[in-house]
Amino acid sequence: MAAPTPAPRPSSDPAGMIPAEWPAQAADAIVDAVDKVRDKTTKPAIKAARAVVYAPIIAIVGLVVTVIFLILVVRLYANYVPNTVWPLYAGLAIIFSGGGWRMLRKANRQTAPADA
Repeated sequence: MAAPTPAPRPSSDPAGMIPAEWPAQAADAIVDAVDKVRDKTTKPAIKAARAVVYAPIIAIVGLVVTVIFLILVVRLYANYVPNTVWPLYAGLAIIFSGGGWRMLRKANRQTAPADA
C-alpha cells in the first residue's frame, strides 16, 4: 500500500498573490495601530490623573514638613540661645509678613488692557 501524499503547502514565493506570512503581518499592523491610538489617548489621560492625585498629596506633605521645620527651629532656638525667644518671633514675623505683602501685591496687580 502506498503512503498518502501530504497536501501541498502554500508557497511564499513573490509570484503568489497572497504571501504565506500575511496573518502575522496583519496582526503586527493591528498591534501597531492600537499602540499608536493608546499613545495618543490613554497616556495623556494617565498623566493628568496622576497629577490630579499626587499634586494635593505633595502640597499637604510639603506644608506639614514646613510647619514641623519651623517648630524645630523655634524649639532649638528656645533651648540653646539664652534670654528670650522674641527676636526669632520678630524675624519670622518679618519674613512671613513680607511674603504675604508680595503675594497680595501680585494678586491685586492690575493687568494692562488688551489692545483690540
